Amino acid sequence: MTSSDRSTRIRAPFLFLLVSVVAGCLVAGLALPVVAAAGVGAQTASQGASSIGMDLTTPDQPQRSTLLAANGDVIGYFYTQNRVYVSLDKIAPVMQQAIIAIEDDRFYSHGAIDLKGTLRALVTDLTSGETAQGGSTLTQQYVKQVLVNEAAASGDASAVREATADTLSRKITEARYAISIEHKLTKNQILERYLNIAYFGDGAYGVQAAAEHYFGTTAAKLTLPQAAMLAGLVQSPDAYDPVTHQQAGINRRNEVLARMAELGVVRQAKATTAEQAGFDQDHVVSVRSGCAASPYPFVCDYARRSLLQDASLGSSQAQRERTLDQGGLTIRTTLDESAQKAAQKALDTIMGPSDPVIGVTDVVEPGTGKITVMAQSRPEMGSGDGQTYYNYSASADMGGSQGFQAGSTFKAFTAAAAFEQGIPMSHQINAAAAVTYTGQKFQTCNGSSTVGDWTVHNSTGVNGTMDMTKAAEYSVNNYFVKLELQVGMCNVVQMAQRLGVQSNTSDAPISSYDDAPSFTLGTPEVSPLSMAGAYATFAAGGVHCTPVIVDKITDSSGSALSAPDAQCTQVIQPDIANAVNDLLSHVIDDGTGSPARTTDPRPEAGKTGTIDSNAAVWFNGYTPNAEAVSMISVDNTRKPFRHGGGLKYYTVPSTGVTLGGTGGGDAGHDLWRPTMQAVLKGLPSESFDQPPARLVDGSGS
Repeated sequence: MTSSDRSTRIRAPFLFLLVSVVAGCLVAGLALPVVAAAGVGAQTASQGASSIGMDLTTPDQPQRSTLLAANGDVIGYFYTQNRVYVSLDKIAPVMQQAIIAIEDDRFYSHGAIDLKGTLRALVTDLTSGETAQGGSTLTQQYVKQVLVNEAAASGDASAVREATADTLSRKITEARYAISIEHKLTKNQILERYLNIAYFGDGAYGVQAAAEHYFGTTAAKLTLPQAAMLAGLVQSPDAYDPVTHQQAGINRRNEVLARMAELGVVRQAKATTAEQAGFDQDHVVSVRSGCAASPYPFVCDYARRSLLQDASLGSSQAQRERTLDQGGLTIRTTLDESAQKAAQKALDTIMGPSDPVIGVTDVVEPGTGKITVMAQSRPEMGSGDGQTYYNYSASADMGGSQGFQAGSTFKAFTAAAAFEQGIPMSHQINAAAAVTYTGQKFQTCNGSSTVGDWTVHNSTGVNGTMDMTKAAEYSVNNYFVKLELQVGMCNVVQMAQRLGVQSNTSDAPISSYDDAPSFTLGTPEVSPLSMAGAYATFAAGGVHCTPVIVDKITDSSGSALSAPDAQCTQVIQPDIANAVNDLLSHVIDDGTGSPARTTDPRPEAGKTGTIDSNAAVWFNGYTPNAEAVSMISVDNTRKPFRHGGGLKYYTVPSTGVTLGGTGGGDAGHDLWRPTMQAVLKGLPSESFDQPPARLVDGSGS
């Protein structure tokens, strides 16, 4: 007789006694501490059994949130675990059969603990001299997943180790919880929760995400070979991952099919046929979290930043992040994909992402603030060549850059302030080609001030005495500087603020420019989106809406949550807005903005902008129901613009396009026009209301 035989004979009576005791404990619902043997401390097991309560909190499982374009197309995901919870009736029966066959074939016939399976595993493990292994029911596995998830969510590394430790104490804890769960939930409810919490490898949590990832399908449409492969993954998701270990994954799938045939769940012939199926890597779908993976990363990022400021998602930043990344939200944005693509195509025609120039186009809906287009010439998020982390449309606190000087587009604010004081379009000013303002007194918000050493030149060749209409048409600098000083700097700056203009420079807010007469020439560094929102106020009859990208939010149950509010407010009287609209319609019909005019017959209005040395050019224009701003700027961090220089006659390296350095041509004709033509398709034709005569020619009351 060998020593092994003697050992087995000596242990046999002891094992019979131990198994009998364990069986009694299990049948009694683990009411008694289990006394472990074969190297397992009785004290540890007893503590594990007595210190754990019967009730297990089963919180909602983390689910991914989905970001949509206005038409419902998916444009991004946010998650900590890629999971989409689905009810059992949306999981193919063959998937349910496969997981039960391979993991717990007596699931519907035993209680929380499969006594037969547990004792079989216990005997096997004790005879091998190792800690108890195997024999876990689906309910016990579900309990383990809940405990592991809870420990991971808490960030407590020791709790994670304890929840995954291969000890008898942990198994007793799981068994006690499993008994409690089976008293609360039906078998189908447990199966549903298990299939949704299980990890299927390669970042896929739950059967819906797994079906989508590995096969490009849904849990409801899984076929027999697909279901068998997924069922085989839960035992060892990494080892059997068919993406990285295809043959191992297929072999494991075939084991599941064989087991299903053995149990009579499927016919042998059907299982044999299913074993012949391969695994098509072309159907693998990667669902990445975060905005870098989005087809519109800066739209996505702007939406995420907006949501993280939304109190409906939680009272703190941490709570809002958790809701967004784990709450299974569906977030519909205002993005018009068709118009977005048209804007991007226009940008790509003029410049490439690696060129030392930057282009931006934004579109905002007047009266609602909905951002329908947010496009830039560097559309990819990252640190590689031609990539950026800056959203050039946005303010600095929303992911934007330092901003851009907007040039003569600011003249509209001076005009609006003048109209508010009753100054009509017929107002005459002598605007000489060059005017020195040194020493001239003017009013700020804090009293009188004096202009420093400053001479202003007109830039379009139109000089002399003229009215506001002609001055706007030809963007005559000295007309608007003189008008600004007449109206008062404080009034002009406050007008811009009321219209929503914000500086991107933290130490130079818009309010600080009341002592800078160059304000009307657009010297503050602002975001294009801020300017779009300001001009949209004119189009909306004086109603300013904060630009918003999020339209609707629903939670995982389909209930609506509050979306960020555009806070639409009447900031100037309709008569004032109508006068600005009339004034700026002359710019696009007869003035510097005429190259931007679309082929659409509806009324349009807008203003060009060019800054010193033609370093940036703008066109900001609108109809009654759509507002768009386009801008091209040098990148002063790149050669050849590090030490100055402008866009006039500059040939863009990647496209060979030579820029004219004008707002009406480069920004207006090449960017704004094709974008606006796409935006206007399908929109109703509307007209601007006429301004009162008193603001046109000074007549009337």
